[in-house]
Amino acid sequence: MATVGYQLRASYAFVERNFNLIKRYWSWELVWLVYSIADCLAVSFIGLGMEQIGGGQNIDSSYLVLYLLIGTLVWRFLSTIFYWITDLISVERWEGTIEYTLMAPIGRIFHMAGQTFFSVVYSLVFTGVILLVTTLVFDLDLAKANLLGGTVMLLAGSFSFVGIGIMASVLPLLFPERGSQMTHVFIALLLLVSGVYYPISVLPGVLRRVALFSPATYVLDGTRHAILEGYAVGQLWPYIWPALVMGALLIPAGLWVFRQAELYAKRTGKLHRNG
Repeated sequence: MATVGYQLRASYAFVERNFNLIKRYWSWELVWLVYSIADCLAVSFIGLGMEQIGGGQNIDSSYLVLYLLIGTLVWRFLSTIFYWITDLISVERWEGTIEYTLMAPIGRIFHMAGQTFFSVVYSLVFTGVILLVTTLVFDLDLAKANLLGGTVMLLAGSFSFVGIGIMASVLPLLFPERGSQMTHVFIALLLLVSGVYYPISVLPGVLRRVALFSPATYVLDGTRHAILEGYAVGQLWPYIWPALVMGALLIPAGLWVFRQAELYAKRTGKLHRNG
């Protein structure tokens, strides 16, 4: 029991460490928040402009704004989790603590648990602020929206992105100079096939089939049903369970892949190198 207690305290230490990093680099967080808000607003304004672009056709611009806004917010939530986890190695290298961290007497699952817990909480708060600002700007009517259902859908999808993030964090571990940039490939491919800004039905046949294996596809569809149509949590189950199953598979797979990469990096001395 004492060992488990020690591991849990060590896990919380990573939560505290990340919180202190935010306080230390608060100006970067402010810049990222302003950028994210501007990005969400820019995408959402496309909805308002579609009526003019379409030559005055009868388009429900309010619905389109909300459709695009949900896609942008969900993607921002999931990608923030992904980047906080993949940046684990990059930040450690930058701070010069990677060797000490990976040599510390803490199980990797507890290490990742602390990083994951922080990333999910941070992403929820971050996304909530963006939602508040964009709702005020567009004066959106969320009276029929099931915000609880949308939140449950986001949390269900977060597990899968945790697994994907752990797997992708292997790249900066093995390739100190360029690995951090290589992680963008993961997120770019998911962005393409998951229906963030459009229904996956418009994709070519091959990409439509690939979309079925993206957890973001189910999170986006489920969240849109919850916000646009007020689906109850029970009605969202067809979207929740695929996201949970993918998370149950991807997290152990990610931990195994990371473990193999960590052992290789220790054998080859890559922990001594800073990218």
